[in-house]
Amino acid sequence: MNPVVNLAQEEEIMNPLLPAWPEVIIGLICFFVVFGILGKKLLPSIEKVLTERRDAIEGGMERAEAAQAEAQALLEQYRAELAEARHEAARITEHAREQGAALIAEMREEGQRQREAIVAAGHAQIEADKKQATAALRQDVGSLASQLASRIVGESLEDSARQSGVIDRFLADLESKAAASAGSK
Repeated sequence: MNPVVNLAQEEEIMNPLLPAWPEVIIGLICFFVVFGILGKKLLPSIEKVLTERRDAIEGGMERAEAAQAEAQALLEQYRAELAEARHEAARITEHAREQGAALIAEMREEGQRQREAIVAAGHAQIEADKKQATAALRQDVGSLASQLASRIVGESLEDSARQSGVIDRFLADLESKAAASAGSK
């Protein structure tokens, strides 16, 4: 054998860039078998997990959107109730103000009536006291006048009918003179 041919055959066998054909065929068969097993067994499981994850994410987003919509609705309801409560509080406050003003007006009217009643009672009391004092004064003046007249005239004017008539005439005359002088002023 030729050493050069032998060497060329050995180089051909030892060349790492050129694999042997049986190894390439066995490698391809193993590749397709592994790829087939992965395609039949593992890929459906992976696809199932991905689908579940996608559904969970989309469902979570839908639930989050629904929760957000519900929260927004509750917020709007809360705001409406709060506005209604504020309106009710303002109405109650206004009603209380009106009642307070009415109560104050009523108390003023009652105070005015009481004041007028007290003043009227005071005037009536003053008038009664005036009449009583006038009567007492007439009696005292009449008694003093009759005693004075008795001393001046030297006769007794103790007759009560006569005395009463003289006194009444004298006082009526004084009152008419006082009224005439008040009317001329």
